[in-house]
Amino acid sequence: MSGEATEDEELYTRLKSYEGRPTAAPGTGKDLVNEPMIRHWCEAMGDTNPAYTGADAIAPPTMLQAWTMGGLSGYAERSGAYDELSALLDSAGYTSIVATDCEQEYLRPLRPGDRITFDSVIESVSRRKTTKLGAGHFITTRMDIRAAGEPAGTHRFRVLKYAPAGGGGAATTRQRPREAHRPAPVINRDNAGFWEGVAEHRLLIQRCADCDALRFPWLPGCGGCGSARWDTVEASGEGTVYSYVVMHHPPFPAFDPPYAVGLIELAEGVRMVSNVVGVPCDEVRIGLPVRLEFMRVDGDEGAGARELPVFRPVAGAGAGAGAVGRAGDGAV
Repeated sequence: MSGEATEDEELYTRLKSYEGRPTAAPGTGKDLVNEPMIRHWCEAMGDTNPAYTGADAIAPPTMLQAWTMGGLSGYAERSGAYDELSALLDSAGYTSIVATDCEQEYLRPLRPGDRITFDSVIESVSRRKTTKLGAGHFITTRMDIRAAGEPAGTHRFRVLKYAPAGGGGAATTRQRPREAHRPAPVINRDNAGFWEGVAEHRLLIQRCADCDALRFPWLPGCGGCGSARWDTVEASGEGTVYSYVVMHHPPFPAFDPPYAVGLIELAEGVRMVSNVVGVPCDEVRIGLPVRLEFMRVDGDEGAGARELPVFRPVAGAGAGAGAVGRAGDGAV
């Protein structure tokens, strides 16, 4: 076994020793499951499912983590295990971090009045993986959530602690420099039709075949009536900026901050996240009329070029309209 491999194995053995250790002391939700929070969530998400209102209301399952959050004051009881694990990776050169995904399992409906308790552990630490961002280790934490002492759900959160490719340092000297390519979208059986439409310069919205409700992003079933039958309608491409953020940090290869990421409300009534291009990011405004266009970008290594849906302000449409075309385009 080479010295390099031995060093990696020794580090991995130390990392594995943190599996099963708590990331925090067992906690109790600061608020009971309650109707105001459910209503605010549903209004923000545009979810009108009748199951979330009335005398027999339940909380939307995807609110699972909301009942465990500590707010600005946080929770006093915090374990040092996660900080130790992070420091160990920092010392090995894996100094950057990015959240990669989360997954939830729902075991019991939550109802107003339920008291939530939870505990969290470091579930797993992966072997060293090579990614487009750089080499690193995936850390998965698992939170087990209970209501009235009964299992209610599980929330897993995964991050990558990595050394940026080409950034130097102990963990990056073995990384091969690469060209900056935009990350490929995650395409699966639920959203493949959407990306096929984009490749043809068509923005397709799912429509429930039973209740005619439109939905975006693409999902396997209707959130209103539960039907699994659907077809599609093609969006007109007209919309307005419903909300937006301006990205400054952290920088990523193939992205040139600052750039505006908007939540676009389409004329059909659904909303989608995309970039607002062709205008300085400080001139993007809520309510700004925009129009769909498709941007051709370089794909990941071996994937070739592809199309991305973006939105450009409509000429003459108020704030920022006079600057259309002055700024460089951003990228999703």
